[in-house]
Formats: sequence, C-alpha cells, structure tokens
Amino acid sequence: MIRLAPPRKKRDSTIPLINIVFLMLVFFLIAGTVAAPLDPDLNLVQTSDLEGRDPPDALVLHADGNLTFRGNPMTPEAYIVANGTGAARIVPDRDVSALRLMEVTGALRREGATSVVVVTERALQ
Repeated sequence: MIRLAPPRKKRDSTIPLINIVFLMLVFFLIAGTVAAPLDPDLNLVQTSDLEGRDPPDALVLHADGNLTFRGNPMTPEAYIVANGTGAARIVPDRDVSALRLMEVTGALRREGATSVVVVTERALQ
C-alpha cells in the first residue's frame, strides 16, 4: 500500500514583512536621536536688527510686487538685457505673494534666463 505524504502547511508570508517593518522602525528611531539636541541654556544670536544687503547682481522683488535692480526700478526683460541670459538671482521680500514671485520667475525664464535662483534667509530651526 502506498502512503501519501501529509500535505505541507503553508507558511504565513506576512511575518517576514512585519519583521522588516519593525527593523526599519527601530533603525529610524535610533537614527533620529543620533544628533544631540541643543543645550537648553543656549541663547542664540538675534539678527533682526542687522542691516541686510542683497547681492549686487540680484533682482529685488519688494512686498508690493515692484522690482528693483541696484536701487533702480526694473522689469524682468530689462534685467535679462542688462545681465545676459545666465542665471538670474531674485531676492524676494518675505511678504510678497507667491503668485507674483512665480510671474517674475516665469518672465525671466521666457526672456532667456538659463536658471532662476531665489535667494532666501537661512534659519536655525
């Protein structure tokens, strides 16, 4: 008489996936705490009273939407004519609307700027 082999039990395939997700969770928890926090007694330097200067070759976009270049009123077209079709730099005011900023960057690209760099303030968070 021939005996049939007992049917094999199928293993649950979600166990290895759960193990991998758990290991990734542990990794990111450890990696997130590697950087030492700032000392709570540390007082950072206040730069709000410093006079800021824009780069001399940058187009300044004011809060009211007007553009100036080296203190003179300017259009994107005239800026490209004056500086060539290289990288255009814009220093936008913090209160300028995003739509106006996009209009100006689009106009600079249409006039031939190879790239448009938005100069911002770097902050410690």
